[in-house]
Amino acid sequence: MKSIISLCIFSIFFFSEIGMAQEIDSIQSPGVNGKLVIGITETPPFIVKEGNEFSGLSIASWELVNETLNLEYEYKTYPSLIHLMEAVENNEVDLSINPVTVTNPRMKRLDFSQPYFISYTGIAKKSETMIWSYLVNMFSWKFLSAILILLGVILLFGFLVWLFERKKNNEEFGDGVKGIFHGFWWSAVTMTTVGYGDKSPKTFGGRFIGLIWMFMAIIMISSLTAGIASSLTVQNISDEINNIQDLDNFEVITVAGSSAQELLNQYNIRSEEVANEKEGIQKIQDKESALFVYDQPILKFEIDRRNLNDELEVLQQTLKRDYYSYSFPKGSMLVGEINPVLIATLKSMEWNNLIKNYQ
Repeated sequence: MKSIISLCIFSIFFFSEIGMAQEIDSIQSPGVNGKLVIGITETPPFIVKEGNEFSGLSIASWELVNETLNLEYEYKTYPSLIHLMEAVENNEVDLSINPVTVTNPRMKRLDFSQPYFISYTGIAKKSETMIWSYLVNMFSWKFLSAILILLGVILLFGFLVWLFERKKNNEEFGDGVKGIFHGFWWSAVTMTTVGYGDKSPKTFGGRFIGLIWMFMAIIMISSLTAGIASSLTVQNISDEINNIQDLDNFEVITVAGSSAQELLNQYNIRSEEVANEKEGIQKIQDKESALFVYDQPILKFEIDRRNLNDELEVLQQTLKRDYYSYSFPKGSMLVGEINPVLIATLKSMEWNNLIKNYQ
């Protein structure tokens, strides 16, 4: 009897060990021919392709993680982010190490690791030339209307003084159109407090109008000067964007399938889709669109890499915070194996040294 019980216990222990070994083996040897298949698409500075080799922050993070896991793997490239996400969802790859932002819609389709990088959704635009902006504003209706109002008020008080002075002070103010011009001249000189003294009202009515104009001019010149200065102030696009709804006033582009597109769709912001950051930067450079909304570090890197800092800029305003993670097919057992190692890697000195170059 004891031998039978011992045999049963041994059998349970033996087969459970086999099952555990098979489970571990299935985790450590996924993919094709025992190799892990990692889906990627070029996304500088996180995934950079140089010939047949790949580099970048995401590649470096995976290599640090795999120093512990010691898995065999191979990369499988895709032409765009939207194709890559579909591949992960359809189990064409075991995971993707691309900088993918964790969002609610994506969590319904995919599993994610712990975040390995904190980013922001940024905005790129064409740099504005200050001199040209001033010239444009000088010929704007806002500026011209302020000038016309000022001239109109000067003419009004010059005309009123002329009405009183044209007969009793004909030598200084005169008759007809010429006299009205003299009244305009006196009004302008009085308003600016230049005080030439070549013309001055002599009648009671003229002096009364002059007295009113002196005090009114102090108030009006201040407000009108402020209005003219405001109309000449260069209004940058960055000054006009206070919240995400303000983007609807501009032509906006973003990368198809990105978290930036999800954000724009969430707020019903009209946008044009591009395949990647290169195409988006080119459209901004060619003035085919006003704003390129996408991941801030990717925008900055692409502008730096193409030496476009004098031509394009990334606004200081950001739209939201993003957390980059590895992405997996739904229900993947790799998440549980990779997560602890990834967390330990993020605390290492090697990772801290790498991350300094991307902050």
